[in-house]
Amino acid sequence: MRKTAVYRDDLFLEHQPGFDHVESPDRLQVIYDELDRRGPASNLVYPHFSPASAEIIGLVHSPSLIRKVAETAGKRQDFLDSDTRTSARTYEAACLAAGSLIDGMQRIVNGEVDNAFCLVRPPGHHAEKNRAMGFCIFNNVAIAAAWALSCMGMERILILDWDLHHGNGTQKSFYESKKVLYFSTHQYPLYPGTGTLLETGKGEGEGFTLNVPMPGGQGDQDFFRIFNDLLVPVARQYRPDFILVSCGFDIYGGDPLGTMRVTPAGFAGMTRIVQRLAAEACQGRLLITLEGGYNLNGLRDGSLAVLTALSGKKVGIDFPDFAEKGRGGSEKGDQPLYLKQAISLAKSYWKM
Repeated sequence: MRKTAVYRDDLFLEHQPGFDHVESPDRLQVIYDELDRRGPASNLVYPHFSPASAEIIGLVHSPSLIRKVAETAGKRQDFLDSDTRTSARTYEAACLAAGSLIDGMQRIVNGEVDNAFCLVRPPGHHAEKNRAMGFCIFNNVAIAAAWALSCMGMERILILDWDLHHGNGTQKSFYESKKVLYFSTHQYPLYPGTGTLLETGKGEGEGFTLNVPMPGGQGDQDFFRIFNDLLVPVARQYRPDFILVSCGFDIYGGDPLGTMRVTPAGFAGMTRIVQRLAAEACQGRLLITLEGGYNLNGLRDGSLAVLTALSGKKVGIDFPDFAEKGRGGSEKGDQPLYLKQAISLAKSYWKM
């Protein structure tokens, strides 16, 4: 039986951008409450972990941004941009969120656990070197990738971002590097307006950014097809040392910020595709971290679905059969236009 590390802490609930803000503590509380209701599970472990230091955060972010966020500590509320607010303990929570990913990567590499799910906030994938934005303070997944490259001797990291919104901050962090393959599926042109097909990297990083912008309305089978027909063939050639996933549950059907139609079974199926890829490419090294998601039912049920797939044992609700249809050899005529275009562009850099 696999062991899955689950990262949670009540400090993440202390980041309080305001009662009227969609990125509220309720997003995590609904997941934590459900896990508590179900009690201990032999396949889930809850490690103790420490915050990331300013030095580690500085692998991605500028000293000026780190100071700016640190200066909000103890203040009831501050604004980093029009929709990114802080509260008295936001800086602490943001440092701890980044630290959870680093601790999880260490435990996975050391063989203490098989994989991990970081149920943290504030989210991170919009945060850029000099700028907190889009509800994001520090870029958790980018910090973890940069730390693994600089401190763990890794050479290739795959970051898969299935959030509704494009992870502009993550993309910018590694846009000129071949040491990170950034693969994003997102509804376009939603916020932040980046993530076009033609954004493929620069210099040494050309071809190591792959975006799949979608019009909206896509569901489980659409994401399975993108993963099987594009992500998997490219990742097999890249052979990452570790896979990180920016997991947004805002692609859930019914999320207020988008029009995607992914179900809990879809989240489980997507996770299993990535698990198989990790088993083939990097000894199963896989860590998933929470990004967006604003429908509380979607957050709760989606998280249980991801944990079920990661741990190999049912966590919570029953799921219908989520075998991924169309694996391998799907007819080109069956592919939607956005996927055809993404594959055509990827062929400039990868064997497809």
